[in-house]
Amino acid sequence: MLLANLGLLAANPVLFLRIMVVTAIALVVAVTVHEASHALVATWQGDNTARSYGRLSLNPLRHLDKYGSLFMVLVGFGWGKPVPINPYWFRNGPKAGGAMVALAGPAANILTAALVAIPVRLGLVTSHSPFSGFRPADPASLLADLLGFLFFYNVILAVFNLIPLAPLDGFRVALGLLPMQQARSFARLEAYGPGLLMTILLLGYLPGVDFGLWDILGPMVRSVSFVLLGRS
Repeated sequence: MLLANLGLLAANPVLFLRIMVVTAIALVVAVTVHEASHALVATWQGDNTARSYGRLSLNPLRHLDKYGSLFMVLVGFGWGKPVPINPYWFRNGPKAGGAMVALAGPAANILTAALVAIPVRLGLVTSHSPFSGFRPADPASLLADLLGFLFFYNVILAVFNLIPLAPLDGFRVALGLLPMQQARSFARLEAYGPGLLMTILLLGYLPGVDFGLWDILGPMVRSVSFVLLGRS
């Protein structure tokens, strides 16, 4: 975020501040909703660990990670603090209960995006993609910018986290859905998840490599956007 828009700081400081503010708000909301939903479903499952750590809250300060927040400021993408859980307290058991808790974060982001899309679907606010540039700073345009960024970051956080690689939520969801024998085999891949994920993240920056993270996320992000907004 900061690094990509440094050129604007001298040329158009007002636009630079506008981009920083709406992106920061969107990211903080998306991460807070995501992590708080993990805590909520874990508590509903009978595990009070997240509640005891103060994570059953919509206070962003409870969920923001200092390094993840730094990355949000620098590059426009980051992460929150993992929600502490004890899966052996889950009433549905560690396998199914763990999948439900993992799925709660992405599901909450999709629900947030759906709520943000309502005024757009009703024609109350003009649809505005974060990739289409910024318009004059009148109140209607500012609202459209904010809703556009809120929609985009909630959708992309949900889709990204559903990739079935540890430490993402999709890994726990896959473990919960697979039959026990296949789940045990799949669980052995957990140690390799961070390395594979980092490789995917870096692929798009390598010279001569015409494949990156967006090639994985893009089709699903566009599909979800089409369902919620009626357009990609």
